[in-house]
Amino acid sequence: MSAADIQTALDFGDPRAVADLRTFLARARAVEDGAVRFQAVGGVLAVYVCVLSPRVLGEATPTVLGLRTVALARPAELDATVAIASVFDRFARLGEDATLLDVPPSHVRTPWAAVSPPRGPWRPLGRLDAQKIGAAAAAGIAEVAGAVSDRSGSAAVHSVRAAVWGRDLEGTPGVPAGAAFAAHTLGFAAAAEPLDLFEAGPWVRLSSHRGHVLCRRPSLLGT
Repeated sequence: MSAADIQTALDFGDPRAVADLRTFLARARAVEDGAVRFQAVGGVLAVYVCVLSPRVLGEATPTVLGLRTVALARPAELDATVAIASVFDRFARLGEDATLLDVPPSHVRTPWAAVSPPRGPWRPLGRLDAQKIGAAAAAGIAEVAGAVSDRSGSAAVHSVRAAVWGRDLEGTPGVPAGAAFAAHTLGFAAAAEPLDLFEAGPWVRLSSHRGHVLCRRPSLLGT
C-alpha cells in the first residue's frame, strides 16, 4: 500500500462544518456526480468540485470549479481526489455529532484535478450583482432544457451545454456564463450579496462568503 492509499481522517471540530460539507457536495453531485478534490495544508482544507469541463481539446466548454475552504481542528497534509459517491458512503456512517471524516482510500484520476488554480495574486475587477448571476443561470438552464430531449445522447447534451455555458456572461467579457451556473447551483449567490470578481492570468474567480467559482477558458489552456 502506498502513502497515497492511506486513509486519512479530517477533524472538522464541529458537526455543523461536516453538515455544511455534506450540503456543498450534495449540490455538486446534483450537477456532476463525479469527483471531489481535498487539499489540506496545515489548518485549512480546500474542497474542489468540477461543475463544467471540456471533454476534448478545443471544445468551447470552460473549466469551471467550485471551491469551499474549511478550518480544521487539527492540522493535516493531504491532496486526494476521490469519488463523491464514496464520500457519501462515509457520511452515511456518521452520527449527527460526528466531527471526523475519513477520506476514502481509493483515489480517482480526472483531468480537471490536475489543473490547479493559482493562489494569487488575484487582481480585483469589481463586483457582480447576485440577481444578475441568478437570472443568467436560470436563463441558461432553460435554454439547455429546451434544446435537449430525453432521447438526446450524452454527446449532444454536452455540445449544447458547451455552447450555452461557454459564451461570455452578458455585459461581462471574459467571464463565461458557466460561472453564473456554478455560483447559482452551488449556493454561492444570494440576492442581497454581490459577488467579487477577480482575475489571475487565464483564470477568473467569483467569490462570496459562501464559496468561490474558478474558471479557466479553453482558449487559454495552452498559455
